[in-house]
Amino acid sequence: MEFVEAIDATWNFFKQGGFFMLLLGLCSLVGLMAILMKALGLTRSRILPRRLAREVERIDDHLAAGTMGDLRKEFAREENSLARLCAVALKNVGKSPGEVTEAVQSSAREEIVRMNAGMPVLDVIITICPLLGLLGTASGLVTAFDDFDDKENIRTGIATALSTTIVGIAITVPAVIAQGIFSRKIELYAARLEVLLGRMVSACHQHMTVPHK
Repeated sequence: MEFVEAIDATWNFFKQGGFFMLLLGLCSLVGLMAILMKALGLTRSRILPRRLAREVERIDDHLAAGTMGDLRKEFAREENSLARLCAVALKNVGKSPGEVTEAVQSSAREEIVRMNAGMPVLDVIITICPLLGLLGTASGLVTAFDDFDDKENIRTGIATALSTTIVGIAITVPAVIAQGIFSRKIELYAARLEVLLGRMVSACHQHMTVPHK
């Protein structure tokens, strides 16, 4: 019985928000989908697998042992940012140092853009949800002050104003937190990729021919 009453109370709370509450509900769904997609897309296995990073750190050993062929196949087989960028570097072995660096940097910019995909959605959610809450507040206050003699009208208007404000802020807060977490992860991944690719490009410069096996 208490559960049913809680459901009814929640439904009435959102119902009081009217049209603006509907818009906020849509924003919350879009924001939740964006957060889930970014959480899945920014996993370490998709960007910077530890095992593959260790192999790149040992690139000089692979070159000395002549096992670059196996590593090249591994880069081609795996689907992650590090593998794709390393494959670009190896593909351009034999070209001038400037050409190798430019090719890797161009591909790295593309990977950064890919990692940032979906972040603009969170930016929009963070921007418009408080504004929708304020619009709901203004609309509710207009309704409340439209007729001072109608107490029910005043109660409904104030309830609408408060509910949209609360929901707008409640949607914005987790979106801001998620944006901060994802931005930090992207920054860390980009810095780590830069270091590893520097080692890869340096090795390609020192060994202008890499044995293919």
